[in-house]
Amino acid sequence: MSHSENLKPTPIVPLLSRALHRIRQTPPRIIASPPTQPRRAAVALIIRVVPSPAATIPPTSSAQPTLTEFFELDWVKDPNARPEILFLHRENNSTEDTVGHPSPSNTTEAHVAFPGGRMEPDDEGGLYTAMRQTWEEIGIDLAERQYMCIGQLDDREITTSLGKRLLMILSPFVFLQVTPQAPAPDPVEPTTLHWTPLASLVSPFSSPRWSTVTVDAASRLAPKHSTTLRLLVRVLVGSMQFPAIVLEPTNETPTAPEKQSHDLLEKGTPPKDRRPQTLKLWGLSLGMMLDLMSYMMLPRGPGGALESSNSNPAIATPGPLADVMNLPYQSEVEGLRMEIVAPSLASVFPRFSYPDVNFWIWVFGKRYREVVRGWEASVRAGGINDRRINWSGSALSTFYASIRKALVVVIVARALGILLGLIFAGWWLFTQ
Repeated sequence: MSHSENLKPTPIVPLLSRALHRIRQTPPRIIASPPTQPRRAAVALIIRVVPSPAATIPPTSSAQPTLTEFFELDWVKDPNARPEILFLHRENNSTEDTVGHPSPSNTTEAHVAFPGGRMEPDDEGGLYTAMRQTWEEIGIDLAERQYMCIGQLDDREITTSLGKRLLMILSPFVFLQVTPQAPAPDPVEPTTLHWTPLASLVSPFSSPRWSTVTVDAASRLAPKHSTTLRLLVRVLVGSMQFPAIVLEPTNETPTAPEKQSHDLLEKGTPPKDRRPQTLKLWGLSLGMMLDLMSYMMLPRGPGGALESSNSNPAIATPGPLADVMNLPYQSEVEGLRMEIVAPSLASVFPRFSYPDVNFWIWVFGKRYREVVRGWEASVRAGGINDRRINWSGSALSTFYASIRKALVVVIVARALGILLGLIFAGWWLFTQ
């Protein structure tokens, strides 16, 4: 029996209601594409509420309920109703995550993402891109009455080379399935869909199961075709570990059997035997998920206790996430409440396998810490400047700058150490 099956009922539906109302009433931060890099992409975060087996399902209505009406439905308010969010796993790894974070070669792990992709010239905007890509990739028509577009989360910058080069701007859109049932998805091969309970990700009674994803630092720092340079960087710098959440979905929706039979007849190739893999959420997708989860967190009252989940969902008071989410690496920035200021930043801050690299990142991270303190002050003051200042972009750029400086110091120090070692070895041989 899986962990998700043992989860006791938790008041996730009120938290979800709070989050979706806040997202609808909060204007997203839109990042304009610079003239030198106009590429954009969009993804869809699709949420549904699975009715309790004992719930009485009302007759299907032709009119779509409002967001408030939806959360007043009896089958939605049922204590045993289970909110879930959709992730997918692309076997070819051609996702927006691999654009920003090169995929590791660990075959025992499967890295999940949200449906979506790059914007085409004929697309009418980011929302159209998210809906079109979702339909083409997994066969879910988000324009049908079963789905409601809640709103958009903040735009995110996809960069490479440790933040030095912008690849594209990514726009996440949140959708809600407002009916108990919907047409079955039809994912393209070899994509698999994984509906994951929100109770396993954000709950007052359990925290996410945190893990790491290891990435070869050479894949971020050295050219692809320079084998010698990549080997040298691998030896001098080591690897990077990014935080990840281990998912335990309730079910898996594989490629339709008729498609596998079609490939067998047309191509003469049987479907691949998929071995059990650990599903991990990391990188850009983890950042977007943490953005969504931050809207679900309850603010703390005057006495430090969590407020009731039945409080006004429109209140946008930020609340600490540490007690519920156990965000990793919180001790990295002393005196800062990263879980309050920037929950999604935890998804992109790596640790290096060599301790001295982490030490020098801290040494050169003064400017980064100043940016985060400014962001925290803005949030505590009510977030007035959040829409005008790209706090997350500034924090990431200064953090990446500290990484670049640290790597220069480390590589130079290692090179000098090797040189001095060779000189000493030559002197010793000569004197013998």
